[in-house]
Amino acid sequence: MEFTNEPLILSINKAARKIKKRETSSLYNSLRSIYEDSAFVAEIGGLWPDLPLVANLRCGLWYMPKFDATCYFKSTDGHQNNWSFSTARLNLHLALLSGHRGGCIIVDSTRKGKRFPDSMSKTIPIWCCVLNWAIYNHLQRTRGAQEEGHSINSDWDTSLHLPSWVPQTEKAAIESLLPKWINEFESCGADISSLVHALKKPLRPLWISQSTLIWLNEVPSHQSWDFTPVILVSASGQDGLVKQMVQAEFSWRYIPGAGDDEESWARGLTPDMFWKNAFRIMDAGPEACNRMVSEIVERERVYRTQRGENVPQVKVAVAKFMSSKELGLQVNDSSGVYSINDANLVDSKGVFWIGSTCIAVASILDISDESVDFDCMLNCDASAMVSVSMSSDAYLNLPILSSKIDRFSLYRSLPSAVNFAKFQLLRGKRMLICCQNGEDISICVSLAILTCLFDESGNFDGGESFKRKSLTKWEMRKRLVFICNFAIKARPSRGNLKQVFGFLTSEEEH
Repeated sequence: MEFTNEPLILSINKAARKIKKRETSSLYNSLRSIYEDSAFVAEIGGLWPDLPLVANLRCGLWYMPKFDATCYFKSTDGHQNNWSFSTARLNLHLALLSGHRGGCIIVDSTRKGKRFPDSMSKTIPIWCCVLNWAIYNHLQRTRGAQEEGHSINSDWDTSLHLPSWVPQTEKAAIESLLPKWINEFESCGADISSLVHALKKPLRPLWISQSTLIWLNEVPSHQSWDFTPVILVSASGQDGLVKQMVQAEFSWRYIPGAGDDEESWARGLTPDMFWKNAFRIMDAGPEACNRMVSEIVERERVYRTQRGENVPQVKVAVAKFMSSKELGLQVNDSSGVYSINDANLVDSKGVFWIGSTCIAVASILDISDESVDFDCMLNCDASAMVSVSMSSDAYLNLPILSSKIDRFSLYRSLPSAVNFAKFQLLRGKRMLICCQNGEDISICVSLAILTCLFDESGNFDGGESFKRKSLTKWEMRKRLVFICNFAIKARPSRGNLKQVFGFLTSEEEH
C-alpha cells in the first residue's frame, strides 16, 4: 500500500492561512495600526491647516477623531478595465468645499499591497478631470466668462493627471472614455454653474503616502499653486513592510490599511466609539481589548435603544411651505436645475431638505424635538421605534431592511411609502423621511416618491407626469442627482437602487 502526505500538506497550508488571517484580523492589531497611522495623517493635515480634512468613506473615517467632511469614491470605479465616472456619487459638495477653502485633503487607505487604493490612483483623478472639463465647456458656452473671474484659455487645465505608476497604455484607455463621461455629467442635471462660481482654479490631485519625502522647510502654500489641490493621503505604510511591535507589557502586529473592510474585524465598533475610548483601548493591550470593545459596543447599543424608546418626541408643527428663497435656492427655469446658495438646506441637526419639495431626509439618530419643523414622518428604520406626539395618520413606520439582508424589503415597502407621501403632500404637509443613517434607505424612498409624484422640475403633480412618461434608468439617475444636490451625505446602495427601479417600472405597467 502506498501512502501519501498530500492531505497533511493541505491541512498545514490551510492552517497557515488561518493563522495569517487571524493575525491580520486581530481587533487590537487593527485598532493599534489605525492609531499609529493617525499620527501621520495629523502631520500631513498640519502642513496645510487651512485645508479641510475629508474622509473617504468608509475606511478613511477611522484615521482621525474628527473630519471636516466626508466623501465617497469607490475603488471599483478605478479598477483596470472597469473605469467609471459615477453620476450616483458626484461628490459635488467636495468640489464646492474645495473651491471655497482653496483645496482639500482626502484620507483613505488600502490592504491590497499598494501604496494607494484605486479610488485615489484613478477614481478621484477621473472625477477631477471630468469636473474641470465641464467647467471649461460651461465657460466656453457662456458669454462674459471674464466677468466671472475665470480665464478660459489654455491656463485652465483639463488634462487627466494620474500618478506615475499608472501605465501610459492605461492612461490612454481612460482618456478615450472621457468624452462619454463628460457628456453624462453635463446631461445628468448637476448644478455646474455652482462649480463655476466656486472654483477659480482647476482641480488637480496630489499624492502623499508614508513613503513620500517632504522637506518641511519647503512646503509650499496651497495658495501659491495655479490649481485647486486635492491632496490624496494614503494613511498606511506599504504591505510589504511587516512590523512586529514590542512594548514592555505586550507585542502587536502592524496591519497596513487596517481600517478597510471593517465588517471583518470591528465587531460593531465604529470610528466615533473608537476615538472616544482610544487611549483606554490602546493601554488595555491585546488581552483585554476584545472584552473592552464588547463593553463599549453594548453600552452604545443600550444607549441607542433607550433613545429609540424615548426620543424623538415629535411635535406637530404648523403647516408651512418653504419657498425657494427661504431654502437658499435659485431655480433656473430654463433648465430645471436647482442651484445651492448657502447652507440653509441643512438645519442644525442634519436634516436635509430636498429643494422646495417639502420633503426632507435625515438619520433617525439626528432628530430631536428642539429642531423638528415638519408635519408628518415616514420612519424607515427597522430597529428604532419612535415615540411621536402626532396623529396616527401623520406617522408611518416601515421597518425596511438592508438589501444585504433582504433583497426585496425596500421593494415591498415602496407602495405604502408612495401612498403615504401622496396623501400628505396633497394636504400641503411637510414630510420627513428617516432611516438609520440617513444615507441609503431614506434616499431611495425619497427617490421613488419624487419620481412617482413630481415632475422633472421638482414640482408636485400627484403622479400625472409619471403616468405620461416612460421611465429609463437614466431618467431615474437624474432624479437621484437632484436629490444628491441637497442631501450631500447620500450613499444609496446598488441593491436598493435596483429595487427602486424595479418598483417604478412595475408601477408603469399598472
